[in-house]
Amino acid sequence: MTKLFLILHVLAAILAVGPVAVAASMFPKVLRDALAGPGDAAPVTTLRTLHRICRVYAGAAIAVVVFGFLTASSMGVLGSAWLITSIVLTFVAAVILILLVLPRQETALEAVAGAKAVAAGAGAGAGGGDVAVAAGGAAATAGDACEADGAGAADSATDSAVVVKLDARTSAQLAMFTGVFNLLWATVTVLMIVRPGSTTGG
Repeated sequence: MTKLFLILHVLAAILAVGPVAVAASMFPKVLRDALAGPGDAAPVTTLRTLHRICRVYAGAAIAVVVFGFLTASSMGVLGSAWLITSIVLTFVAAVILILLVLPRQETALEAVAGAKAVAAGAGAGAGGGDVAVAAGGAAATAGDACEADGAGAADSATDSAVVVKLDARTSAQLAMFTGVFNLLWATVTVLMIVRPGSTTGG
């Protein structure tokens, strides 16, 4: 059973943690591309996909912990220092992912999507303005009558658009937190390979 649990533990780590590490590492670069071109839909779509991968596979990564405990229990090393260290590092990595990486990804995604919507709305508004000018004096009179209400609606739309603000440091912070997350998992991986091997004489 030990070999079976170990195989499942390693497979779960590769299939669950691997995609999170890759997707989270790609997110800051795509975010910079999205900020460089607010009207481009491709980066926004990519950001949504990367964030979804991080969320889904972060949940699947629970299997890594479960199979890890089963493997350690079958090996009789639950009290070993290397295992306790690995548990602590795994917990810290999970906290960084859940509290620092995923929320910032979601906030950045909402802000970029909002900026794209504002850019699209501005383009549509410009086209609508040309049609209104061609319509003549009657349309202008109607526009004057509704000016106050239109201004209020625009202010309201602007307020809702700036609820989520994208700070210029968001990409750098995401890259930093993702780097720490990946470093912690790399350390855990080394402990899982080196220490169990020396413990079992392999």
